[in-house]
Amino acid sequence: MSFISNRIHRADNAFAPVRDFYFASAYAERRNAPGVCDFTFGNPHEMPLSGLVSAIRERAVPENKNWFAYKTSEEDPRAFLAERLSREMGMTFHPEDVALTAGAFAAIMVAFRLVLDAGDEAIYSEPAWFCYESMLHAADAVPRKVALKGPAFDLDLEAIERAIGPKTRMVIVNTPHNPTGRIYDRATLQALADMLDRASLRYGRRIFLLSDEPYRRLRFDGNGFTSPAEIYPWTLVSYSFGKVILAPGQRLGYLAPSPLMPEADRQALCDVMFSAQMAMGWCFPNAVMQYAIPDIEALTIDVAALARRRDRLIEALSDAGYEVLRPEGTFYLWSRWPEGDPERHWQMLADRDVFVMPGSILNAPNHFRISLTASDDMVERALPAFKAIGEAGAPRAAA
Repeated sequence: MSFISNRIHRADNAFAPVRDFYFASAYAERRNAPGVCDFTFGNPHEMPLSGLVSAIRERAVPENKNWFAYKTSEEDPRAFLAERLSREMGMTFHPEDVALTAGAFAAIMVAFRLVLDAGDEAIYSEPAWFCYESMLHAADAVPRKVALKGPAFDLDLEAIERAIGPKTRMVIVNTPHNPTGRIYDRATLQALADMLDRASLRYGRRIFLLSDEPYRRLRFDGNGFTSPAEIYPWTLVSYSFGKVILAPGQRLGYLAPSPLMPEADRQALCDVMFSAQMAMGWCFPNAVMQYAIPDIEALTIDVAALARRRDRLIEALSDAGYEVLRPEGTFYLWSRWPEGDPERHWQMLADRDVFVMPGSILNAPNHFRISLTASDDMVERALPAFKAIGEAGAPRAAA
């Protein structure tokens, strides 16, 4: 008889494809080998932003005896972020609305534990970030997955509505979307908000919306952005600095309720936020990262470089017979494999020292994801391999 909890068994089963890919695959064996072109995870492949390095170095110098004492969500960084969020979104955030967390991972898990009881259901759309399912299991919640609507991978509002039932407590929206790069427009988000209002009335309990926005500032071609928090009052926003500064190992993020939320409901969440973060294992960022927030808030990786790599890859892949979705945001490129066996295509790329994220991990086996955080040199060295696999596949029949 296993002594492992059922919740962790469920989480482990859901996370197994990622675990096996990272620790027990050809990628695991060779990812650090010289000459490998690694397009898998959103990791840096060039030196960090100099502004980040200087900020961490300077903020690590203690100014008083409490510099490295216990830190929860400290007053000064909360006030700073509330002002910046208010300016960015055109709504008035208060300092107490901003719960500082150890990245978006912690923010999302805190959101789950705040509003989901055991057996409650949370709906999200696939392909999706590969951690939602395992994290929901670890929170004793029930994942309900619906498919995005092709070929543009739009939110399928009809499918979401069919999935809503008496146990639904949350709908998760990731915009800009990982892995497709889609940014959902205001009309779509408004229709979703109206749907959630109707369903909340129908079932007699409020359905929350978690807006997962770690790529909010990484947008291409002058695209705008609408947060669901601007439309649906019962929205919780999760955010991570690790994407925009490309430093996922420096854990810093936040969770914030929409300012449109009725004051009594918003206050109820804020009143228990500290206890939730404590009870879940100290889900606060470390002292130095909190001190550095004013320094790093304005930093960003080179979006023009991301766009340049995007355009170079789209042109080359399209010419080689791939069906590529042009991303509106994030730092990913989402493509359909050429005709043939996706697993064989992936292995053929790996044999040529090119690694991409297989779509099977995202429950979309006919697709794959490219991280544009790879260097320009990696892109150029990988193009012949992509071309060879495209030529190996037969032309795809018209839909």
